[in-house]
Amino acid sequence: MSDWQSLPFHINPNLLEIGSFQLRYYSLMYLVAFGLAYLLVWYRIRNEIYEFKIEVMQDYFVWAILGVILGGRLGYVLFYNLGYYMSHPLEIILPFEFSNGIRFTGISGMSYHGGVLGFILATVLFCRKAQIPFWRFVDLLVPVIPLGYTFGRIGNFINGELYGRATDAPWGMVFPADPERLLRHPSQLYEAFFEGIILFVLLWLLRRRSPFEGFLAGMYLVGYGVVRFFIEFFREPDSQLGFVLGPFSMGQILCFVMILCGMGIWYVRRAGNRSSAYRGPLS
Repeated sequence: MSDWQSLPFHINPNLLEIGSFQLRYYSLMYLVAFGLAYLLVWYRIRNEIYEFKIEVMQDYFVWAILGVILGGRLGYVLFYNLGYYMSHPLEIILPFEFSNGIRFTGISGMSYHGGVLGFILATVLFCRKAQIPFWRFVDLLVPVIPLGYTFGRIGNFINGELYGRATDAPWGMVFPADPERLLRHPSQLYEAFFEGIILFVLLWLLRRRSPFEGFLAGMYLVGYGVVRFFIEFFREPDSQLGFVLGPFSMGQILCFVMILCGMGIWYVRRAGNRSSAYRGPLS
């Protein structure tokens, strides 16, 4: 086995270990992602024509962080492992396992699609509270999201989790968590590149060319959904679920719904733009 193929075995996912307590790089990646998103939003407010104050964004990011984390966790419970957590409800919110005594495990299991729903709900509630126009606010945020998301997938890679399907490709890797020790697609890196960097570049280039408010939100949902749908063909389905509809995984089903929602936003917002005066492209 080459150095490249065995690379995951040489990566320690723990940044800090004290007894059974572990602080993982994955947690650090969340902090980097939110910090980077905040800086890019701050840059847009300073250099583009937006009426939002940075103090408002500071308040909002508290809402957004809670929405993403709670939504991601509850989404994992509902979409991917509901049967288990119905029998172990305390493990939904507590970082301990109670099956064999009490053991610290940390909170494991987050759903991207649940995180999106949590983000949307938190943003709707914040905009209502602060009396902010929702679609203009979302189009401010959306272009920066994929770059932050890139770090989440790098965190998955460092953890050696969510690896891909078996392959004979020369860039395949063996992951310690795989009991079969097969060469597998490093699908976490595929996602980091295509769902993260490529989608970020696309949305960043389009951020000043939005034909109507809500366009970038729809573009994000459609773009992410399409890319993730195809990458799922290289990613190993969750062991507790397998394939849920023919050859399709749960992630692909959720991405299909995501694509439809993005197209629905385009249709509704474009129709609304035709029937009312619009300020013009964001600049």
